Amino acid sequence: MKRMLLGVGNRLSRDDGVGPAIASELVGSDWIAVDCGTAIENVAGWVLRERPDLLTIVDAAVMGLPPGSVRRLPLGSHNHMLASTHGLPLSFVLDRIGPTAGRIVLIGVEPEDLSWGEGLSESVAAAASSLIAELRGATDLETIPLHEDGAPSSSPDRPAGEQPHENKL
Repeated sequence: MKRMLLGVGNRLSRDDGVGPAIASELVGSDWIAVDCGTAIENVAGWVLRERPDLLTIVDAAVMGLPPGSVRRLPLGSHNHMLASTHGLPLSFVLDRIGPTAGRIVLIGVEPEDLSWGEGLSESVAAAASSLIAELRGATDLETIPLHEDGAPSSSPDRPAGEQPHENKL
């Protein structure tokens, strides 16, 4: 089975860099792992050529859950993922590459800190390590809980609808 992971995000916006951090750790494994940075559209041609059986896209996603929460997102809920703020909307890219991939799985990691700077917060770094271990051994990603689309969940750390810390310019 050919598996491809696209890590999307901005490493200079702290937890938004979780996708690229995970992709970098999977290079040299049995995954075709690509650090897309902020422009997932730049690797669309590569996905079209590889025609993976499983295409997994990992990005920070504001889901209203405690920081570091990891969830599979239904394809229609890509609006939670920060990839839509990086370049072309994720829906546009998925429409182009979707027909060539056997299965597409979106994985979101709830960010804690989106301020300018490098490095993941402690909660997101721990989540990334766990997810990397799971991806290395997984043939099926069904063990990752599914986030039900709709209104964000509330959490003790952050009321529903409240955004993680962001640097507003």
